[in-house]
Amino acid sequence: MEDDEEPPMAIQIQPDVSVGKNLSSSDAVSVGVSVITGYLGAGKSTLVNYILNGKHGKRIAVILNEFGEEIGVERAMINDGDEGAIVEEWVELANGCVCCTVKHSLVQALEQLVQRKDRLDHILLETTGLANPAPLASILWLDEQLESEVKLDCIVTVVDAKNLRFQLNERRDTSSFPEAFNQIAFADTIIMNKVDLISQEESDELEKEIHSINSLANVIRSVRCQVDLSNILNCQAYDSTHVSRLESLLEANKSLTTTDLHDSGVRTLCISEPLPINLDKVRLWLEEILWDKKLEMDIYRCKAVLSIQNSEQIHILQAVREIYEIVPARKWSEEESRTNKIVFIGHKLDEEVLRSGLRDCRP
Repeated sequence: MEDDEEPPMAIQIQPDVSVGKNLSSSDAVSVGVSVITGYLGAGKSTLVNYILNGKHGKRIAVILNEFGEEIGVERAMINDGDEGAIVEEWVELANGCVCCTVKHSLVQALEQLVQRKDRLDHILLETTGLANPAPLASILWLDEQLESEVKLDCIVTVVDAKNLRFQLNERRDTSSFPEAFNQIAFADTIIMNKVDLISQEESDELEKEIHSINSLANVIRSVRCQVDLSNILNCQAYDSTHVSRLESLLEANKSLTTTDLHDSGVRTLCISEPLPINLDKVRLWLEEILWDKKLEMDIYRCKAVLSIQNSEQIHILQAVREIYEIVPARKWSEEESRTNKIVFIGHKLDEEVLRSGLRDCRP
């Protein structure tokens, strides 16, 4: 099993003299965090080892975390220093990457990491035992304590091409969903690993099945997780200023068929509204859906380009579970059609109800 491989060879690093130094505003560039999730044995550790040992010229910190279902991380062998040690082990690898194991507060660990920010290009957070990455994404995305020091870059899910269909079929006839659905639904990038163990036809069918759950995700086929790092680093999936990719995704999904549905009911749905909408009404509508769950739909992710009444700015909506954000991104160009396009990924999505709700957001 790939995840049982030995960790990469490492050497102990000397204390970083830059820790604690004040950064000027010109230095204060957020460090991107990619969350890596997936079933045990899918290849998460293989991916981490590939990155840590690769000759890519980037300084990447890898946090190996042992999560429970809550975000509270196990305490073990910590807080034994004068200040209370947050990170249990720090090692520097031969290619310049930094690796640590966290046994305490994720936020505090990240704060300590970014004090070394002038040495880091990116942070990878490899999760173990975390079925649902949504709470973690919320912390990284909009946590006030972290402010602008780190930013959620993307969620990467590694799936085992040989066994994924079996994992998706687990408990399909019950009210609970297997981890694989959550991990696919929340992903921005999906690495379909071990494709050498199945046929080309099976790969094509599996990719189609993945996109029936989450059509917004970028699916990459791999053998032993050897992928182009540009697909998992600096993706800017949650960056409101990086609007072009989101627009192209929404354009590609505007005619998404909803007839060939997954048995589970976990799927992607795209709706649109050609007329401008009222921002306050949109917020109230979203809060009814995401917070109050009045319509009994379970929405995992939501992305949208919005045309707001009396605004020349294109607005971007992103939501992960109950957490959402609507921000202006840039001016509409003259040749653009100012159409609202919203993509939902979730369970028990009611297309007519969602269309009617969006329509009611008109002024």
